[in-house]
Amino acid sequence: MTESARVVRAPVAGRAVGLAAVPDQVFAQAMVGPGTAIDPARGPGEAVAPVDGRLVKLHPHAFVVVDPAGRGVLVHLGVDTVELRGEGFELLAAEGDEVTAGRPLVRWDPAAVESGGRSPICPVVALDAEPDRLAHLVESGQVVTGDELFTWM
Repeated sequence: MTESARVVRAPVAGRAVGLAAVPDQVFAQAMVGPGTAIDPARGPGEAVAPVDGRLVKLHPHAFVVVDPAGRGVLVHLGVDTVELRGEGFELLAAEGDEVTAGRPLVRWDPAAVESGGRSPICPVVALDAEPDRLAHLVESGQVVTGDELFTWM
């Protein structure tokens, strides 16, 4: 791995499904960037930082961490969860915080999202990256929080 390569880790535990399985065309067609997605384990849990860096955007349903090289990783907790206006989500950090990979950022319950008629699938996206810049992309199988999802070259 080169010095500028960045390992992006699973922010939640569950089953890797790949972006094509996300029931939202913006993510499924990688319009905001390439990456993968996780169908999270059901029940209350925490979403953690996928990389070391600065938490530049933090909403109850999504966050972006920018690594020291300036690359942003978006984690979206479920699909259409912006419509919940924060209900069922608890922020555990603040925008602007310096975070390390694995630090809990949002507490949420994927089962509650699903019971409300929304998909709890979590896209993990390398913002504005070229698809050929990602390696070792995990798009199937079980993952635990902190597992490598892909390497951003």
